Amino acid sequence: MQTPIDYQTLDEQRKALQAGTCTARELTERALEKIEKSQTTLNAFRIIRRDEALAEADEADRRIAQGQSMPLLGVPIAMKDDLDLAGHPTYFGTACQPGPAHKDAEMVRRLKEAGAIIVGKTHSAELGQWPLTGGGKIGHTHNPWKQGRTAGGSSGGSSAAVAGGLVAAAMGSDGAGSVRIPAAWTHLVGIKPQRGRIPTSPWPEMFNGLTVEGPLARTVKDAALLLDAVSGPCASDIHQPPPVSVTDAVGRDPGRLIIALSLRMPFTGISVKLDDQIRNAIERLALRLEDLGHEIRIDDPHYSKLLSMNFVARSMSGLHEWQQRFADATRLDSRTRLNAHTGRLLSGLPLKAARKAEPRLEKQVGRIFRRVDIVLAPSTASLPPPVAALDDISAFETTKRIVSYCPYAWPWNVVGWPSISIPAGFSTEGLPIGAQLMGPANSEPLLVALAAQLEAAEKWSEHTPSRWW
Repeated sequence: MQTPIDYQTLDEQRKALQAGTCTARELTERALEKIEKSQTTLNAFRIIRRDEALAEADEADRRIAQGQSMPLLGVPIAMKDDLDLAGHPTYFGTACQPGPAHKDAEMVRRLKEAGAIIVGKTHSAELGQWPLTGGGKIGHTHNPWKQGRTAGGSSGGSSAAVAGGLVAAAMGSDGAGSVRIPAAWTHLVGIKPQRGRIPTSPWPEMFNGLTVEGPLARTVKDAALLLDAVSGPCASDIHQPPPVSVTDAVGRDPGRLIIALSLRMPFTGISVKLDDQIRNAIERLALRLEDLGHEIRIDDPHYSKLLSMNFVARSMSGLHEWQQRFADATRLDSRTRLNAHTGRLLSGLPLKAARKAEPRLEKQVGRIFRRVDIVLAPSTASLPPPVAALDDISAFETTKRIVSYCPYAWPWNVVGWPSISIPAGFSTEGLPIGAQLMGPANSEPLLVALAAQLEAAEKWSEHTPSRWW
């Protein structure tokens, strides 16, 4: 049975805890109950921290009673299984059996320091490669909006957990759209922040600078609260962007902006078609932005073949590096092992050349921001495919399907700039559609202000799927 706390936002839960109308114990028990009941349907979690989370909730209640205040004190949060959580393995979507982590990753430490109750680690695509989550021995993760469809990937466990009402917000990671794609396919807000905004320690960077951590939530404010709670420089990180605050950008007038409507796809090497319903949804959103006082222009960033080659060298080399962390790498999918082998071949001179080319590529793509302030584009080219769409097919066919589903997100990982996926409506089948707002370096406050302005007009959070518990 649904209760009043089931679809509360993170901000509403924070306020209820401080007002004393609920306790951290109550919120955490309810979250755990929903998680456990939905495992046979949504299958969002790889690890559930029942005993630890309840103990942390009791401690949060003691702190609240003492008058202590922290940004996320007592709120249940989920995290993707790609960073270390002390006492638990980091499977990262694999069937491997690594030992438990001895220490929290820096982002995890910050979540705990902010008072969040980490209820568990969510399913991921294997080593973050694919835009669908699960399969094989760990099972598929389903979309809360339609059984049998994917919740996206690679942060699909996190998106399913939030969209399904199991938790109010969750952390994911994005190396080629892995926050924005699941956000688009589950009617969520997903922020890919500036490279270096959230520390990746104990690693100085992830996947050669492609991958960043980012929040998934039902509202812009919730995503902003979570982002601010874990942001900030870390001495061991390679990338050190200037500090920004995004929570105070929610509700701020972004001013009259020039926004590029960009439907052109980056170089893919194969023929890809944008789904007509997605095209219509993005164009409708552009009209909404015009109604809000912004100028819309048809314009595209310059996406070259070199950009695509740069991404391949860095991503495949990153897979090779990750594979070496597992003692039992034979348990990996054969396609993963093939990609990691390719990464080993690319990890010498090709990778060095790719890293050296980064400033030139940033300059090429960034020229559009001489003409416009923000780029509006689709988050994906297709609606959420079936959960088993990548099962039992060749590596080549897998690549073709991935590219046909999701050709739009990865360029912003190459340049490292911020992007937000926001809800753009639903298909005739009731499947969510997402749009990207893409900005130049360190533009998170402007993107958040614009997304919040759109949210006030579109009222995304009023739409929730049927319950899954």
